[in-house]
Amino acid sequence: MILYKAKDVPMCKVFEMTLRGATQDWFHTLPSGSIYSFKELAYVFTKEYTSYRAIKKNPGHLFNLYKKSDESLRDYIKRFKAKNANIVGCDDQITSSALEYSYPNRLCRIQDEV
Repeated sequence: MILYKAKDVPMCKVFEMTLRGATQDWFHTLPSGSIYSFKELAYVFTKEYTSYRAIKKNPGHLFNLYKKSDESLRDYIKRFKAKNANIVGCDDQITSSALEYSYPNRLCRIQDEV
């Protein structure tokens, strides 16, 4: 950043001075020249350390989805597809098995409760 005479250089330098322990170690593992602005540094830091970071899902998570009683089949399929899109490495066989598993089982549970 110093070479590019960026306006954010002082902010990045001050930010570095506020880090301690593991966060400081993380900062020093960033490749030289990989950050071009304070905004980018803030984004990378937040992505690394935010408590709201998305938890990686595996295909087994699809088997925990069920159609809600007040949900239309169309809405359930949309929700199922959205969840499936966030799972890496989920093939068609697992997807179809999870869909077959989730929808009929929910109907059986509703009938048992009545």
